[in-house]
Amino acid sequence: MRIVPTPFDHPDAVKLNDLVQQEYAERYGGEGDVTPLDPAMFQPPNGLFLVAYDELDRPVATGGWRAMDENEENYRDGDAELKRMFVVREARRQGLSRRILALLEEDARQAGRIRMVLETGTMQPEAMALYESSGYALCEKFGVYRNEPNSRCYAKPLR
Repeated sequence: MRIVPTPFDHPDAVKLNDLVQQEYAERYGGEGDVTPLDPAMFQPPNGLFLVAYDELDRPVATGGWRAMDENEENYRDGDAELKRMFVVREARRQGLSRRILALLEEDARQAGRIRMVLETGTMQPEAMALYESSGYALCEKFGVYRNEPNSRCYAKPLR
């Protein structure tokens, strides 16, 4: 597997983003994650988006971070927010999420971010288990879904 920086609007990233949105819709109903995202949010040094490719050069996983600072949605100065962590069903259980997560944490740390944050939900127990086993702890809710009862927000210091 190779993991490479890729623009958020690259066709492979868009394809996988469509798949993760479909999975969100299946798990939660509705149209998926409605958090507004722009490709510029993932451009270094204020973010990074990664795509993983299998041995046949098929895109199989994604993950990104974007810089966030204090605002009305309860972010804090120095936050790096994880977005679109996803692995296609056929490539799961191979450690790809952990590899992508580690790369994103290191990149955000190098960019001077203080804390990595993420929002997931109760219908994604495997995601909650991944983050908890990677040192993330529940924190004050933030973001678009901060008032949703099924939302779970996590944070991990980067320093």
